[in-house]
Amino acid sequence: MTEIAVTGATGVLGRYVAQNLADRGVAIRLLARTPEKAPLLPDSTVRAFSYGDVSAARQALEGTRVLFMVSASESPDRLDQHRAFVDAAVGAGIQHIVYTSFFGASPDATFTLARDHDVTEKYIRATGLDHTFLRDNLYLDFLGALTGEDGVIRGPAGDGLLSAVARVDIARVAAEVLLDTKSHVGATYDLTGREARTLTDFAKILSRHQGRTVTFHDESVEEAYESRRVWAADDWQNDAWVSTYTAIRAGEMATVSSSVEDITGVPPLTLDEFLTAQQR
Repeated sequence: MTEIAVTGATGVLGRYVAQNLADRGVAIRLLARTPEKAPLLPDSTVRAFSYGDVSAARQALEGTRVLFMVSASESPDRLDQHRAFVDAAVGAGIQHIVYTSFFGASPDATFTLARDHDVTEKYIRATGLDHTFLRDNLYLDFLGALTGEDGVIRGPAGDGLLSAVARVDIARVAAEVLLDTKSHVGATYDLTGREARTLTDFAKILSRHQGRTVTFHDESVEEAYESRRVWAADDWQNDAWVSTYTAIRAGEMATVSSSVEDITGVPPLTLDEFLTAQQR
């Protein structure tokens, strides 16, 4: 069997996907910027690459036909990196790209980084390669990290609903798609949890599991930019952080999709279930 190429193998999502495939006896090629950090999995090979280096990426991909492309790390030149890597995939003879996009990707999405994913989707489509887009909502895994040291989640989200999804559920979907790409050619899947809740609701759930009081403070947009000055981040990063919340307030992350269960046969985790599993 030809190896399935997996990027992001040193990160959480890519590692979950690689492990899922390895558990099924699938040959995989792990692409990593730092190969020594890649997981040691049966029937796997590791190749060094970077998204922006077309030559190295093409070399790393040659001999594979199916690619799981985790979006590159957030940066001002991420779109350039994506274009370069897709070009490398075309040059290496990749036939099908499974790309991790974002929920509601569009040119006018409130969440600024969702616009980047729309551009990447269009670039992949323009190659003529078979493709599948997994539009992941915000990660359930990440909700705890939104909480400050004082136990407060701050952002201009109002009473907007969020259908956050666990990375383990995204990985299960990705594995199913990668193992049967013919059934998913041209498909775009919205991947969400099975419930939509406000950040106030999520804060209450976090409180029960963390043994402390977690609350949500609905900032104004102006307050949100001011409170993030402490990190001295670039404007594009501040825009991304704040627009995460304004997108929730606008209802752009509220829809609950059945795609995870439709594809895997197992319903996605709720935050309560996810946190309970983490504590075992």
